[in-house]
Amino acid sequence: MSKRMHTIEVDIKVDIATEDDIKYVQTILDTIEAAAKVRGTGIAKRSPEYVEQKMREGKAIIALADGEFAGFCYIETWGNKQFVANSGLIVADKFRQHGLAKKIKQMAFSLCRARYPEAKVFGLTSGAAVMKINTELGYEPVTFAQLTDDEAFWRGCQGCINYDILTRTERKYCICTAMLYDPKTHKDKPVIKDLVKKFKKQEQDKNKNTEK
Repeated sequence: MSKRMHTIEVDIKVDIATEDDIKYVQTILDTIEAAAKVRGTGIAKRSPEYVEQKMREGKAIIALADGEFAGFCYIETWGNKQFVANSGLIVADKFRQHGLAKKIKQMAFSLCRARYPEAKVFGLTSGAAVMKINTELGYEPVTFAQLTDDEAFWRGCQGCINYDILTRTERKYCICTAMLYDPKTHKDKPVIKDLVKKFKKQEQDKNKNTEK
């Protein structure tokens, strides 16, 4: 096993982001933007304030390697919490090719399932790797019409370079593939169930400490 592989497996911590992680916000946004330019794909831009809010609300997953930013993802609800999405998935260049994206996505997905167990989990992606991860989690490709009709969600696509395609097709399709996980028709895998239990317990402990 290479030294790099050993470092990736042992030293990277993936967990729910807190206010202590706000210092990484600009690095996260810069990493997302740089990755989009390299891939030549579109990306829905988010403001520093938006990402910071996700961290304060406990709705983001961050990966750190001895204090160095390694990866990130956040969750957001739409349509009166009937839909929930995990978005902004990114892994820093030096930490790729070691399964970190999959681990972050599993954590973000589990956070969605823990916080909003009845909600449908969905996403838009143009990346083959993310599509593969989504499929393993139980997502299925769907039409855009099967996603949330929450206008606030679709406004988030305005920062994408492919937004004109979305508007020209009257929001029927775009470069991204729409994927959906319906809890009524799918069962979570054991690893997801374990993470959901972990997150629920963390939330319960947090509430108990707040009440004291």
